[in-house]
Amino acid sequence: MEQGRYSVGLDIGTTKIVAIIGKENEYGKIEILGTGKSKSLGVHRGVVNNITQTISSIQQAVEQAEINSGLKIGSVVVGIAGQHIRSLQHSDYITRPDAEEVINDEDLDKLCNQVYKLVMLPGEEIIHVLPQEYKVDGQSEIKQPIGMYGGRLEANFHVVVGQVTSIKNIGRCIKSAGLDLGNITLEPLASAEAVLSQEEKEAGVALIDIGGGTTDLAIFKDGIIRHTSVIPFGGNVITEDIKEGCSIIEKQAELLKMKFGSAWPGENKDNEIVSIPGLRGREPKEITLKNLSKIIHARVVEIVEQVYVEIKNYGHEEQKKKLIAGIVLTGGGSQLKHLKQLVEYITGMDTRIGYPNEHLAGDSDEEIASPLYATAVGLLMNAIKTNGRLDVTENEMVEEHLEEEVLVGQEAAPSKTAHAVSKERKSIFDKWSEKLKDFLDNAE
Repeated sequence: MEQGRYSVGLDIGTTKIVAIIGKENEYGKIEILGTGKSKSLGVHRGVVNNITQTISSIQQAVEQAEINSGLKIGSVVVGIAGQHIRSLQHSDYITRPDAEEVINDEDLDKLCNQVYKLVMLPGEEIIHVLPQEYKVDGQSEIKQPIGMYGGRLEANFHVVVGQVTSIKNIGRCIKSAGLDLGNITLEPLASAEAVLSQEEKEAGVALIDIGGGTTDLAIFKDGIIRHTSVIPFGGNVITEDIKEGCSIIEKQAELLKMKFGSAWPGENKDNEIVSIPGLRGREPKEITLKNLSKIIHARVVEIVEQVYVEIKNYGHEEQKKKLIAGIVLTGGGSQLKHLKQLVEYITGMDTRIGYPNEHLAGDSDEEIASPLYATAVGLLMNAIKTNGRLDVTENEMVEEHLEEEVLVGQEAAPSKTAHAVSKERKSIFDKWSEKLKDFLDNAE
């Protein structure tokens, strides 16, 4: 069966699940071939807590993307987030047998693989090992040591760690939805790929991705990832506060937040009122916009201050670690009115909203260029970069191929095709542990 040159990113979020199929065009931009979106029902704060509902939501998003594109999805790159994610700094070294030979890719892989063998807390597993600066025979601040001579190769690493069970649950959902797991990527890294420029990463920038269940932070300086963090609060807690504070149902609270919500209470006058229909013939509720924005403001300040503590812990106050490019906000929560001004007020740092449109082809759907899809676009970019040829084939080709195989194998083994397909599906889960291990071994 001919392989299509297409890739798929699957963002399993707390509020929505998005599948995006795309390919790279001749100008190096991403051409979106199809998208699918479904309400996420089995994920809480970035972690799967209901396998059945999550599988169903993944299948809905994938089917929609397949219908939109006329393609069949086989393998996906998935994002991982959630409160179980933590990161740490680690230094390691290897001694090379022959200092007269130049350092090559094998030496770097050997050093990275050594870090993967670090002993973690019980139930934890390393997701990413990201090299920062290298040292060769004591000479520091080397960004790329390949081609240099040296006996001792040393490096500082940014290590991202997650709960084994949470990672396996995602694998289980992917397998049960009839898909193959191509790769796992930390969501803030995927979002950063989609919305940050190389200049910003060099100057120093903090990416804040405000999702439904979590707020993800990624800090870059000198073009290198320096710090990642996942804060277990997002847009959903703001909706929850509105629901409680105004005594209305969640659906109404979400609509209020999106249509009339503001992170800055000073702009609303006391006489601005919105009327909410009562339940089952009850009297409608009248809510002042000033009161609404006070509720939103209180929670947003709490989230932003937590993120700012993380930024300060990195050492932003020091001249050497100053983040000149400031803050980039992305994710669905970044669309809240006046959030940019509030973040600038609290942190004193330049802030902009990050859109993933820079990497997309000119004729892409406007909706995809929204901050809401930053993570999904980043995951698609990761898929294109890592293998670029995931198992996506045209529906007609799949059907033709199966019919052909049934006819050919009819005499010898009538059930050969069905058996082969079921065996192939089974092996996806059997190989889940191996696949994750391979991915971890090959991660750069």
